[in-house]
Amino acid sequence: MAQASRYLLVALVSLLAAFAALWITQKLHAGRPEESRIHTLLHRELDLDGEQRRRIDALEQGFEAHRNRLEGELLAANADLARAIEHEHGYGPEVEKAVDRSHVAMGELQKATLRHVFAMRAVLRPDQAVRFDKGVAEALTTAPQD
Repeated sequence: MAQASRYLLVALVSLLAAFAALWITQKLHAGRPEESRIHTLLHRELDLDGEQRRRIDALEQGFEAHRNRLEGELLAANADLARAIEHEHGYGPEVEKAVDRSHVAMGELQKATLRHVFAMRAVLRPDQAVRFDKGVAEALTTAPQD
């Protein structure tokens, strides 16, 4: 009986860890509405001139492939985490290593996104940059709508 309880506990912990990995991924993708807010601000509210539009479009196109690669790394890290949980059935060295890899992938994605935001900001006139900064601050501090 104790053996069955132990296996049930391990299965429950594994399931919870898998849900945690899924939650992290969903939260990461929940950032996209803020990006959409920034995109809307840039393209509809800041009255960009033709040269600004061209430069920002080029920045966005260049970032898309980079972002997709980083998101792929995060998904791979989460898959490693799931395998480690399945293998160790607890918080062991494989799980810890996979969690660290996931954190690195999330951090790299966030850093790249911020560099991209600052690159777009550099294209703006000072009056536009003030409005852009307010929009970015709102996007970072407003709770996502479910």
